[in-house]
Amino acid sequence: MREILLIAQIVLAVVITASVLLQSQGSGLGAAWGGGGETYHTKRGLEKVLMYLTIISIILFVFVSLGFFLI
Repeated sequence: MREILLIAQIVLAVVITASVLLQSQGSGLGAAWGGGGETYHTKRGLEKVLMYLTIISIILFVFVSLGFFLI
């Protein structure tokens, strides 16, 4: 059972990493300190799918990680 959880955790870690790296934010580090001046836009299409994939993957990763404590 621990092997299945370990494999699931590795797969989820790769999915989270890929989905975060594929998200195009469009703003650099300067926007974190008030620079940029860009207006907010809604996420559409692939950007929205990647956002939901990232959130779901992180939630699953947390549950799989907590599963190690229950076994």
